[in-house]
Amino acid sequence: MTRPFRRSALRGGVVVTVAAAAALIGAAPAFAHVTAQPGQATQGGYTVITMRVPNESDTAGTVKLEVSLPADHPITSARTTPMSGWTASVVKAPLATPIQRNGGTITEAVSTVTWTAQPGTRIGPGEFVDFPLSVGPLPTDTDTLVLPATQTYDDGKVVAWNEPTPPGGAEPQRPAPTVTLVAADAAAAGHGHGTGGRPALTASVAGTDSTARWLGGAGLLLGALGLGLGAGAALRTRGTRRTTTREETS
Repeated sequence: MTRPFRRSALRGGVVVTVAAAAALIGAAPAFAHVTAQPGQATQGGYTVITMRVPNESDTAGTVKLEVSLPADHPITSARTTPMSGWTASVVKAPLATPIQRNGGTITEAVSTVTWTAQPGTRIGPGEFVDFPLSVGPLPTDTDTLVLPATQTYDDGKVVAWNEPTPPGGAEPQRPAPTVTLVAADAAAAGHGHGTGGRPALTASVAGTDSTARWLGGAGLLLGALGLGLGAGAALRTRGTRRTTTREETS
């Protein structure tokens, strides 16, 4: 193998490695989204949904979070928990069509829940905060609870997490936080999701799964780099052996 050919082959190996690395990085899951934890709850029940809010900015801090609850699948009760440095407000709105529940007529439901930072408080760069919200009864006429969120920074930037994710499609840039709702019998068969100590356990599993996917992506990236470097080393060794053989023969 001539030297020019070996150089071209080595350059080709590097290009392939870099391309593979770029593809893996592009396919890696994004972790800076505002999300709802845990990702599953029981229809008709009460549960604690935690809004996990990472700070995406390198310079500004998050000072406000507003979450909208669906009017077409109304939730009548929402309770916040005291959080140092933050104030919370729950706003209800009249329903376009009253609903019957447990022998009574419900004319209004929760429309928004807003957390606002007090002076001197914010979610800084590289930080996140969990905002717990006890809600219920959860809708029984849908299998997905969509909770659009608006994140406000102290530099005036406002980010709306409200884009729907199409079934089987690619995740949008600003996906709306969602919770999958399962029927009570299905939840019981799966050892339950919703009340008691289950939400914390499910949230922990979700966090572990995200970490595992990140580590898996990192492993694939390192594997691709290793293959590229290995191919380059093999080409260099093969070229050296052929050169040595020709010299010995001559």
